[in-house]
Amino acid sequence: MSDNLASKITDSELEVMKLLWRAKDALPVTEIREQLQGSKGWEPATIKTLISRLVSKGVVHQEKRNVYYYSPVITEKEYSSWATKDLITRIYNGKARDLIASLVNSDGLSQDDLAELREMFKVEE
Repeated sequence: MSDNLASKITDSELEVMKLLWRAKDALPVTEIREQLQGSKGWEPATIKTLISRLVSKGVVHQEKRNVYYYSPVITEKEYSSWATKDLITRIYNGKARDLIASLVNSDGLSQDDLAELREMFKVEE
């Protein structure tokens, strides 16, 4: 995935991506509209614009059948990994430990989260 393209996915476009990631197969435009109008209250023109932008950015594939169907080109895991790296680079000057320190110091992690992290990073001696 191109860092340049992924960095331009807006919050609204990300909502479309989440819908596509949850789907098992490509979704017809009508189903995308139905779901987003119901959950977000967006107008059909807004949804069409968001989908078109994602296709232009190369992160959504468009296929013409009887109607247009859409599917993600990138996985949610790929995007999540990129977004985390981007956050660390932009906000924490590339230092992941500063992100973790911020989470710990701001009560962003529960005791269960901390226990899981300790277990995850436990080093065998």
